[in-house]
Amino acid sequence: MFRKMYRMRAAVLMLCVYIVTSLLSAIGICAYAEENSGGDSQIGDISSPSCILVEASTGQVLYENNCDVAMAPASVTKIMTLLLTFEAIDKGQISLEDIVTVSEHAASMGGSQCFFESGEEQTVEDMIKCIIIASGNDAAVAMAEKIAGSEEAFVRLMNKKATELGMKDACFKNACGLDAEGHKMSARDISLMSRELITKYPDIFNYSGIWMDSIIHKTRRGESRFDLVNTNKFLNMYTGATGLKTGFTNTAKYCMSATADRDGIQLIAVIMGAETKDIRNKDACRLLDYGYSLCQKYTDNNVIEEDKISIDKGTSSYVTIKTDSQFDGILLNGEKAEDVIKKVEFSDDLCAPIKKDDELGRMSYYAGDRYIGSAKIYAAEDIDSMNIKYAFLKVLRVQFQY
Repeated sequence: MFRKMYRMRAAVLMLCVYIVTSLLSAIGICAYAEENSGGDSQIGDISSPSCILVEASTGQVLYENNCDVAMAPASVTKIMTLLLTFEAIDKGQISLEDIVTVSEHAASMGGSQCFFESGEEQTVEDMIKCIIIASGNDAAVAMAEKIAGSEEAFVRLMNKKATELGMKDACFKNACGLDAEGHKMSARDISLMSRELITKYPDIFNYSGIWMDSIIHKTRRGESRFDLVNTNKFLNMYTGATGLKTGFTNTAKYCMSATADRDGIQLIAVIMGAETKDIRNKDACRLLDYGYSLCQKYTDNNVIEEDKISIDKGTSSYVTIKTDSQFDGILLNGEKAEDVIKKVEFSDDLCAPIKKDDELGRMSYYAGDRYIGSAKIYAAEDIDSMNIKYAFLKVLRVQFQY
């Protein structure tokens, strides 16, 4: 009875918070962002003790301040939990329709939660919603146990992935971000795992941008609806905001990995240790505005002019090639499209056999010495290895010129 009343009060409170924050965002931070999004290249004062701004497609750092200081990350931790979840889906280890059974350990999590009961079942997709929208600690731990068997085993996967991504100051102690001794990472670390998540698994945006949703609790006592309200109020405070994850504990203060997309330019702004939510949001606005004042999109609709290249030891001396229809990159402050340099780079030893869609090389793009990106060059056809018959006929053609 008490639990039911608690849920009803929580639902009412969440609705009130939604209404109030929506009104505040409409008259407050949103106005700030609109006033300061006109291309001013000055970043202004950043009050948060640690931050970093990154262009997502290249990983180029546009601004940083104390970004290698390891600090408590609070629920921003869940970005790694989500990254490993989407990775498991991509590998076929789990699917969105699979059932996650909540353990007693997962149900016991404090802090932000979705109030799951031990033994309750939800789909992987609903757990993703609970993690990214409601920042459910119980959902994060239940998802960790689904993937690795236990939270401890999942934490080992988190630290292994952190090493792979070059997160030099990261040390995970849990899957949800509750304060724990030694559970720390830097703003740069957070930008690295954020970039990995949004560039490798852009489906995350199908969930991170949801403002309100709901799940159905299914317990022994029956079914009840539980409303999910996004903890990331920044979504309504910045034009182009797409996510990604906020966090708060008394130790970590106010943290956020803020992602935005304007005209195909994706930026990641990480804030750590802000004293207030307002400071966190305003600093994220300043960083993103500064980033968009620096960046412009570059598009090449004619990646490569050649339609074939020579190869060795094949039934043909040439193979027809193809590329993506266009290349998109990002130019930074002062860089011009006419100054972009293209360098074609083929494999050193192009020999048959070659299969259609084999990667044969790349067209790389540079703005001065800065690498922008590259477009893959593929084989458009199969080329078999040279056989005795083909070699004999080739010799005859050379000798008798027919």
